[in-house]
Amino acid sequence: MTTNLLIRSTFAVGICLVFGLLGAVAIQTGMADWYTGLQKPWFYVKDDILSSIWLFMYVLLGVAAGIVWSKGFYHKWVKTALYHFGFQLLLNGFWFLLFFALEKPVLAMLDLALLFVVTLFTIKWFKIVSNTAAYTLIPYAVWILLAFAFNFEIWRLNS
Repeated sequence: MTTNLLIRSTFAVGICLVFGLLGAVAIQTGMADWYTGLQKPWFYVKDDILSSIWLFMYVLLGVAAGIVWSKGFYHKWVKTALYHFGFQLLLNGFWFLLFFALEKPVLAMLDLALLFVVTLFTIKWFKIVSNTAAYTLIPYAVWILLAFAFNFEIWRLNS
């Protein structure tokens, strides 16, 4: 691993973890009253396991972005890939805000649908720059689908 890759991956992981921290703040807002009273689907993941999975996902995201970034931000494919990544990260943060803080599961579901599409585009652009970075995002894409199913079931069970 080169120093350049290590520095950029560490920085990218840090940025992703900041988004994770913001998500945790949004979770605490809605957790106290609204979320605990909801009916949960059978595939509900306990909160302590859920936070560990999200932490792992944010580290994967950061590593993938660091790999792409290490190829040189001057290259237009790298820029395009990282712009998609940034938009994806913003949509990810909005889901926590919409679902937990604002208690709007329908809007959160729409956000997740858009997030999944943007993630697929991000994987496509990452693949142009680095196969490793693209494949690193696949577990995150699957996780988004699971989050969508969970979000849908919360909406369905509690409407």
